[in-house]
Amino acid sequence: MTVYDQHPPLQIIRAFPLEGGGALVHLHNLSGGVLGGDCLECKLEVGPQAWAQVTSTGATRIYRTRNAVPDALQVTEIQVAENALLEYVPDPIIPFSGSRYRQRTQIGLENGAGLFWWEVVAPGREARGEVFQYDLFETKLDISAAGIPLAVERYRLEPRSQPVSSLARQGPYLYWGTFYICRTGGEGRRWLLLEGQLAEIAARLTRPPEVLWGVSTLAAHGVAVRALSQRGRDIASGLPVFWNAAKMAIYGRPAVLPRKIY
Repeated sequence: MTVYDQHPPLQIIRAFPLEGGGALVHLHNLSGGVLGGDCLECKLEVGPQAWAQVTSTGATRIYRTRNAVPDALQVTEIQVAENALLEYVPDPIIPFSGSRYRQRTQIGLENGAGLFWWEVVAPGREARGEVFQYDLFETKLDISAAGIPLAVERYRLEPRSQPVSSLARQGPYLYWGTFYICRTGGEGRRWLLLEGQLAEIAARLTRPPEVLWGVSTLAAHGVAVRALSQRGRDIASGLPVFWNAAKMAIYGRPAVLPRKIY
């Protein structure tokens, strides 16, 4: 692993070797969270035939944004080179009461590149009664292969003006998770087979009205897994099950959760 440049508050301390030749890195936010007015940028490149696993050291906390302060913004640019693999598996995002947060993520995949990328968003500090009391949570995500879009995701939640509990949004569910599984090249038929395999897992883990899971193929080169849940732990325990099944199907080896450092 080579770190070209880094400035606080985002920082990588070191890389840990993974069995099989990969590297595990932990992305730290030295300030403890994202503040109003922050503009954080992260650029990540995985070189040809390399394997990287990226995680966080804890949940991403989005603090209250003061009046007249710009929205917090995080921009992430990822490029996965030919026959490389990136596993991007951070802890959940927790938007605090009164926070305003926007994030932009662009992921580019070259020929043979693999991607396991997930995101889990909490309703707030539930133990403090801060459920959907943030002012803004906005996401723009683009995943492409050789410049061709595979997934385009846009959502903007403003709970004070548009209740998240609406049936058109999350209904009775508090947490949501998204998991993209990709590898460019190969036959499209294998993704239909993987969709069926993961759909069986989704059916087994779904327990209305506690948690819902769904699986669908992308336009090409991958599948998407989504979850809605009353409790964060149901998503946290379910995602590794999908990850392990998908990695065994695509790479012939199991997924291993990253070790944490604090």
